[in-house]
Amino acid sequence: MKHVMSVSLGSSKRNHKVEINILGEDFIIERVGTDGDKKKAIELIREYDGRVSAFGLGGIDLYLWAGNRRYIIRDALHFANAAKISPVVDGSGLKNTLERRVIEYLQRENLVEFRGKKVLVVSATDRFGMAEALEKTGAAMTYGDLIFALGIPIPLHSLRTIDILARIIIPVVARLPFEMIYPTGEKQESTKSKYGRFFEEADIIAGDFHYIKRYLPSKIPGKVIITNTVTSEDVKMLAERGASMLITTTPELEGRSFGTNVMEAVLVSLSQKPYKELTPRDYEELLDKLAFLPRIEKLN
Repeated sequence: MKHVMSVSLGSSKRNHKVEINILGEDFIIERVGTDGDKKKAIELIREYDGRVSAFGLGGIDLYLWAGNRRYIIRDALHFANAAKISPVVDGSGLKNTLERRVIEYLQRENLVEFRGKKVLVVSATDRFGMAEALEKTGAAMTYGDLIFALGIPIPLHSLRTIDILARIIIPVVARLPFEMIYPTGEKQESTKSKYGRFFEEADIIAGDFHYIKRYLPSKIPGKVIITNTVTSEDVKMLAERGASMLITTTPELEGRSFGTNVMEAVLVSLSQKPYKELTPRDYEELLDKLAFLPRIEKLN
């Protein structure tokens, strides 16, 4: 049996574990939160290195993307380097493949009307594939990278601008403690009434769920949410606040949509190639075999 473990800096209240058969292989898939404790996360990776098929990194990105450039988050390297045998992935491979496909699928099947709609992507550098696919639909885009990661309430409206800013800002940001730019631990369980106008102006809210949840207004009538990593409590909260539809880019497994890091670790476990040699084309072929479809749930 293959074993995929997502080690997350997020809250342990969001832990989950399922046993499932995928393409004829039995899997244990589990998410283990360390409540923001970096030392504990690294110890966990060392303890299970070689005992699990692959690790996913949750609550922290190993890479940020803008244009064709990949930027490494220094804090995350400590986690990746803790494993010497088992592969460690952060989901960026799937963010650049699966999430593009999901947007194209939603448009092709007329499940969501994007053209002319206002779309807020809370962080394009975290979800560059999704952002590029959304921009191609003809939607009016707003990117919240400066707002939600850096607390600078300036919306951005083009990926070209983000690419230029990223070359200046990310080399500095990538050296900061990750908790300064992303909600970790208990911050994932609380919300702040801030930046509400950016949510209110949008028809569709997309991207990392913890950024969305952290700043989500108390009322979001009619909004479409495109994200993942949601629990049943999160779905209930979105419905109570008035969201019309929830779409998760990763499938529902026993009531839970795991993060892209988890699903990428599953693909790496299924692949016959060393994970560092996997190309976007390899991910595309594996996704074709799995025939993953997004979870689409009408809430109101």
